[in-house]
Amino acid sequence: MIMGATLADFGGLVISARRGEFEAGFDQDGQTREHIQLARSLGINKLIVVVNKMDEATVSWKKSRWDQIKTSLSPFLAQCGYTDADLYWVPISGLTGQNIVEPVADTICNWYSGPTLLDILDNMPIAPRYAEAPLRIPVLDKMKDGNRSIIFGKVEQGTVRLGDRLALAPKNLPCQVLNIVNDKQQQVAYGRPGDNLQLKISYLDEEEIFKGDVLCQRDNPM
Repeated sequence: MIMGATLADFGGLVISARRGEFEAGFDQDGQTREHIQLARSLGINKLIVVVNKMDEATVSWKKSRWDQIKTSLSPFLAQCGYTDADLYWVPISGLTGQNIVEPVADTICNWYSGPTLLDILDNMPIAPRYAEAPLRIPVLDKMKDGNRSIIFGKVEQGTVRLGDRLALAPKNLPCQVLNIVNDKQQQVAYGRPGDNLQLKISYLDEEEIFKGDVLCQRDNPM
């Protein structure tokens, strides 16, 4: 969950509407609270709150259950730093597919007239990409490949290219990009903001690389 949230532009928080399941997740130290706090601390500023299992027998698409979940969850979301403009609420049934692609029928749910889950996903605002800005790739993970090191990270800004001579902040250790692999496991010639990459690096031993270090241009370090 932590790796996925670190790589994400926005998040989907799936809540169970079933009686007892929402309460178990939202009680003190429940996973719902933990995941909201992690998402916020890892930089997810927009959240889709997906209230699932609305078709379940104890719920039956009742507006009262929807209102109860929103009333319980909203103060905690606000406490974690999410404003109303940051949140997108949608009721669904994953089992039947209702309100995921096609809107739920009025005969089943006559109180919700908002977009479906896929409509929300298709229209989520993406943060501006700054491909010409100084390169910044925070290190999310690392591994050794023979006598070379591989760094996993997301390009937050700037553009990285094969052969680039970079530095690893904060120690400003020099390195060079030998290979770039994208999240589809394809070798590519460059990576732009938003891309999740594996970078094979020369001159750096794996033991010199730490999570949280940042790859930068040598002439424009952090």
